Amino acid sequence: MDGGEKTSRREFLKLATATTVAASASTHFLEADEPPAAAEPRVGLATIGLGGQGTGDTKAALKTPGVELVAVADLYDGRLARAKETFGESVATTRDYKEVLARPDVDAVIIATPDHWHVPIALAALAAGKHVYCEKPMVQRWEEGQSLIDAQKKSGKVVQVGSQRVSSILYLKARDLLASGAIGELNMIDAWWSRNSAIGAWQYSIPPDASPATVDWERYLGRAPRRPYDPVRFFRWRNYQDYGTGVAGDLFVHLFSGVHVITGSLGPTRAMSTGGLRFWKDGRDVPDVMLGLSTTRRPNATPRSTSPSA
Repeated sequence: MDGGEKTSRREFLKLATATTVAASASTHFLEADEPPAAAEPRVGLATIGLGGQGTGDTKAALKTPGVELVAVADLYDGRLARAKETFGESVATTRDYKEVLARPDVDAVIIATPDHWHVPIALAALAAGKHVYCEKPMVQRWEEGQSLIDAQKKSGKVVQVGSQRVSSILYLKARDLLASGAIGELNMIDAWWSRNSAIGAWQYSIPPDASPATVDWERYLGRAPRRPYDPVRFFRWRNYQDYGTGVAGDLFVHLFSGVHVITGSLGPTRAMSTGGLRFWKDGRDVPDVMLGLSTTRRPNATPRSTSPSA
């Protein structure tokens, strides 16, 4: 999202150092456009949601000079303990993300929660004056998108949505090969996911100590329907529409973004999907889905920039 006049170039670069996919691009900016600063600015970083993706994002961000992990929020006590083991005892831990946003030493946050918390936490972070790196999908419900866009413009802070293929050097190379004519005329793109395993079907492990005492179930539900404590819904949340976006938000977004990077497409212009609960009949309400797409390449498309704002 564009930060407008309120977001300085220096501020943008400052946030870029605290995000996963933007680190290499921010370095490119500095090398290409201006001499490096004498010292990197300190970025106080907090991670909200320290599961697999949140941990990976945090470790990647900390490889950039000047980034300091200040705090971690998570609703499972085991992850809070792991945060201190992994990142040091000085890292503050809490179940309440609002405590993180209230800290003046936090400049930017990584949001790596279940999808139904992306917008509420991002809006609160912007209102608190924090920059935001939010895992995809940006929203759980498409109707929420404009509210987040409006909040970002009002705040002048940077909001970046994590999307691996937008920053992948492989996809950027494919874009360049297509633009140069090296691979000829493009007629069709066939994209798919094959995740025929239990882990691929989101059957993530459930810690043996998971209980109402170690999991903040009521806080986790948020705006979702009220239900009794259920560790399966907490640790395997992608299986349920109450908390996630199913195959579309977890996987198809990668196919879309990859195609967009390579081709400059504005698509899809048409889409068809079909699916059902064919194998994993374990109480989930998110079906297996097959998707067909028809996309249109932007006329005289200009290859996308490698900058973080692309």
